[in-house]
Amino acid sequence: MENWTSAADILLLEGLKVSPDASVPAFILLLLIYIFIMVSNIALVVLITLDRSLHQPMYLLFCNMSINDVFGATTIIPRILKDIFIPSSDRYIHYVDCAIQAFCVQFHSAVCHTVLMIMAFDRYVAICNPLRYASIMTNWMVVKLSVSAWGVVFIMALILVGLSVRLSRCRWNIFNPYCDNASLFKLSCESILINNIYGLGYTIVLLGSSLGSVTITYLRIAMVCLSSKNKVLNNRALQTCASHLAVYIIMFVSGSVIIILHRFPDLSDHRKLSAIIYHVVPPATNAIIYGMQIKVVREKLFIIFMRNTLTVAEGK
Repeated sequence: MENWTSAADILLLEGLKVSPDASVPAFILLLLIYIFIMVSNIALVVLITLDRSLHQPMYLLFCNMSINDVFGATTIIPRILKDIFIPSSDRYIHYVDCAIQAFCVQFHSAVCHTVLMIMAFDRYVAICNPLRYASIMTNWMVVKLSVSAWGVVFIMALILVGLSVRLSRCRWNIFNPYCDNASLFKLSCESILINNIYGLGYTIVLLGSSLGSVTITYLRIAMVCLSSKNKVLNNRALQTCASHLAVYIIMFVSGSVIIILHRFPDLSDHRKLSAIIYHVVPPATNAIIYGMQIKVVREKLFIIFMRNTLTVAEGK
C-alpha cells in the first residue's frame, strides 16, 4: 500500500520537446538567457540598493519587478535545463514538487500585474499631481504598496492551486513544459466546476483590474500631456511611461496568448512554446528596458563598466 501511494505521487513531466540534435543548442541558448536574466536583474537591484540617490519610489518599484523576474525564471528554467538531456519517458517529478512549481508560476504571473499596476499609479501621481508626489509616494507608501502587491496575490494564488491539489488523481502525465495550475486539475477525473468558477473570477479580477487601471491611468496622463504646453514635462512623461508601457504590453500579450491557446487543443505545441517564451522574454527584456532607457540607471551602469575596464587595463 505504501509503495502504491509513493508511485501514485510520481508524475511524468513532458518538459521541453526537442530533437536529440537540437538538445545541445537549446540547452546553451536557455542557459545563456537564464544567466543574462539573473545577472542583469540582480545587478539592477544591487545598484539601486547601494546608491542612495536611487532610493526613490520609481526605482524601488523597479526592484520589485526585477526580483519577481528572477523568481519567475528560476521557477522553471533550471528544471527544463535539468530534463533536457533526459529521455521524455524518464522525466519524473514528485507531485508535491509539481504543486509547488505550479503555485510559483501562478504567483509570479500575478505579481507581474500587481507591480505594474503600482508603477502606473506612481507615474500618474508624478505627472498628474507633481506638487503632491513627494507627500503621497513616500518610501513607506512604496513599502505598503509592494507588500500589498505580493501579499494579495499570494493568497489568491494559494487558493487557486489549493483547489486543484484537493482533487483526487486518475492521471499521471503533465503535458506541459512545466507544472502549472491547469496541469494539476487536468490530472483529476472529478468535477472541476469550482476550479473553473474561481479560476474565471480570479482571471477577471486580476486581468480586469490590471488592464483597466493601466488604461485609465495612461489616458489621464495623455490628457495632461496634451493640455500642457511644457515640452520638458511631456518629454519626461513620454520617456518614463514608454518603458513601463513596453514592459506591460510584452507581459500582457505573451500571457494572453497562453490563455487563448488553451482554448485550442490542436495548437498545444504552440501553447507550450508560448508558455516558455512568457517566462523567458519578459524577464530578459525588463532589465534592459528599465536599466538602459532610464538615464540615471544607464549612467550608473556606464560608470561601473568604465571603472572595471580601467582596473583590468591597469592590472595588465
